Amino acid sequence: MADSYVRVRGAREHNLRSIDVDIPRDALVAFTGVSGSGKSSLAFGTLYAEAQRRYFESVAPYARRLIHQVGAPKVEDITGLPPAVALEQRRSAPTSRSSVGTVTTLSNTLRMLFSRAGDYPEDAAERLDSDAFSPNTAAGACPECHGLGTVHRVTEQSLVPDPALSIRDGAIAAWPGAWQGKNLRDILAALGHDIDRPWRELPQADRDWILFTDEQPVVTVHPVRDVGRIQRPYKGQYMSARRYVLHTFADSKSETLRKRVQGFMVAEPCPVCAGRRLRPEALAVTFQGQDIATLAGMPLGALAELLRPTAARPDDEVAPTLARDLVARIEVLTELGLGYLSMDRPSPTLSAGELQRLRLATQLRSGLFGVVYVLDEPSAGLHPADTESLLTVLGRLKEAGNSLFVVEHDMEVVRRADWIVDIGPRAGEHGGQVLHSGPVAALADATGSATRRFLFDTAPPAARTVRRPTGTLTLRGVTLHNLRGLDAAFPLGVFTAVTGVSGSGKTTLVTRVLAEAVREHLGDGTTDTGEDGTEAGPMARAQLSGAEGLEAIDRLVRVDQKPIGRTPRSNLATYTGLFDAVRKVFAATDEARARGYTAGRFSFNVAAGRCETCQGEGFVAVELLFLPGTYAPCTACHGARYHPETLEITYRDRTIADVLAMTVDTAADFLADIPAAARSLRTLQDVGLGYLRLGQPATELSGGEAQRIKLATELQRTRRGHTLYLLDEPTTGLHPADTEVLLRQLHGLVDAGHTVVVVEHDMGVVAGADHVIDLGPGGGADGGRIVAAGTPAEVADAPGSRTAPYLARRRARPDAR
Repeated sequence: MADSYVRVRGAREHNLRSIDVDIPRDALVAFTGVSGSGKSSLAFGTLYAEAQRRYFESVAPYARRLIHQVGAPKVEDITGLPPAVALEQRRSAPTSRSSVGTVTTLSNTLRMLFSRAGDYPEDAAERLDSDAFSPNTAAGACPECHGLGTVHRVTEQSLVPDPALSIRDGAIAAWPGAWQGKNLRDILAALGHDIDRPWRELPQADRDWILFTDEQPVVTVHPVRDVGRIQRPYKGQYMSARRYVLHTFADSKSETLRKRVQGFMVAEPCPVCAGRRLRPEALAVTFQGQDIATLAGMPLGALAELLRPTAARPDDEVAPTLARDLVARIEVLTELGLGYLSMDRPSPTLSAGELQRLRLATQLRSGLFGVVYVLDEPSAGLHPADTESLLTVLGRLKEAGNSLFVVEHDMEVVRRADWIVDIGPRAGEHGGQVLHSGPVAALADATGSATRRFLFDTAPPAARTVRRPTGTLTLRGVTLHNLRGLDAAFPLGVFTAVTGVSGSGKTTLVTRVLAEAVREHLGDGTTDTGEDGTEAGPMARAQLSGAEGLEAIDRLVRVDQKPIGRTPRSNLATYTGLFDAVRKVFAATDEARARGYTAGRFSFNVAAGRCETCQGEGFVAVELLFLPGTYAPCTACHGARYHPETLEITYRDRTIADVLAMTVDTAADFLADIPAAARSLRTLQDVGLGYLRLGQPATELSGGEAQRIKLATELQRTRRGHTLYLLDEPTTGLHPADTEVLLRQLHGLVDAGHTVVVVEHDMGVVAGADHVIDLGPGGGADGGRIVAAGTPAEVADAPGSRTAPYLARRRARPDAR
């Protein structure tokens, strides 16, 4: 009889301690353990990586060069492993051309429906190819906006925000600073323009020419300089403010400059296609009386209803066949709680959880069997009501003859598993061991398991006193996305949880509207730890009819799960500022001072201190003919990243590379008497990150780890005044034990007199809040309203709230969602 288990022997990937484990096929297997314990290293880094490696062995060597590979895992042997498909939590590429329709391939079928079964105008010469209905092809894209739907332009108001100023005083804010701005000012003076008169008093014709002309006259400039400076005349060429802004935005390699000039641009719907992105010929074709842009903009649930009459026709013509396919695929998405999305929704606006569910729905329709699906927290970002639907869909994948290996923290999903592999006992070097591999109920006997308590403990949570607010911040008439004239009140000085099903408007209300209102009130005195240096383009701004209570807020801090850096050069130590203190310690040693080494010498980003063979990367690329390139440790520094002479300097018998290789816990002892370093390390330990290495590249960190690093960075700062902390699903990616650690810090901020507002699906977090705002009742057009607001007890009893029954269960049992 064939062996029905995947048998792993000697797995050593990352922190796995040469583990042996047997995992059943044709089952739903949950991989559990605290964050950083090694469960993803087993599920993705070992099982999926080995399945992918075996597949690539059958691919032609030349073709292999074109495919991204995760690399061969460190494992002695794996038997019984079927082909695998990975569905990871990853954010989409920042391009507005990727959409729900392209991710799911629904747009391909919809374009074919219009091409073959659409109603064409009488004067149409011939039927259009399906490419003519795509805004991402030359055949279909509107020629004015190139298929983007928006055009960027500048106005007098955007270029000159304060018309009371003169040109000399900086009226044209869009101009560059320093010498180039003075140069343009002097050129205008040489051309005869009055640069000392208030802008609003200049003739309109002169203002238009200065801002918008395409002319670039060259004149001789006689600059007026400070006394003692050389004042030589020079030839200067004028460039209008519009030309400078558009040229910089299109051509500059500096992200900082691009972001600066983007602030002077106005995005508006394309005047030719009215934002519909397509050529007139494509928009003239209709189906059921609507053009393709209208159907692509409808919520998927509504689109399915429009197509049902056509899909119900019994004939085998093109229209019913394509309509049936669309309806069937949309039903899966609706079942996963995504019916509120539209086909034209840009991918960058989706959460990682929404993207994973879109890919999951696509796999469900693929008809594959005998495959291992490796999923990374499929319940992430899901309301408990949506998790029920997810479990149904996962069950159908299993019934189709597939195996499901799920890395998961949601205890409700874990309870429904057939088998559990619990890794631990703790994180990093203190984890990497299999504590239990077997039926879920048998985990009750596993000693040292951090998961056991949350899976089986049924004692009700301890009662706590709800804090009394110190004031209220009220937003009136909020209009953005599916929020329509909403009034929302956020109590100050307490912990507030904002809940609701996916797409109900939670993130829009908190991280967009509330954050924008406070940011505008505070001006430049804000902190936003969510910025990662990228912008998808100008976004629609929220409309408010009024706001009250903003004067009570002195600071804004928004903490999200975006990466703390894009390259391996960014790491935990550099992001928190901890590395500055470490480098100063090494620069202060007697040997470093004797050699004249400054703190800069101990940075692997500086030419003097880094290994020049690998440029401070620690590894070198190895090009292989006909095979994918690979990486190997640098032969000069052996991965240390530093110049040999830099490594001759030691502090307490450790080199700078040795310190970067330490975990936070180890470094906390080693640097305990260095106040600046000790403070940073203590806050990192306080948020449960003691297992991370100081030099661990940012690219290896999970979203939850990145968020906690940002929070720790903020916690180590001296806080003055009343701070408003905004967090978007802070428990995503966290084991319940890690969530407890995080919540202690967040509630500590409230106890210190600040306000914390979290968007959250974890009912444990919600039950422990002081105030709850529940949005809904559904997603998309069915959401955007406050269904209930009050204490957790009040919301748990609220009629019409989809959150209420799950919150009530959680208040009765600590692990229920």
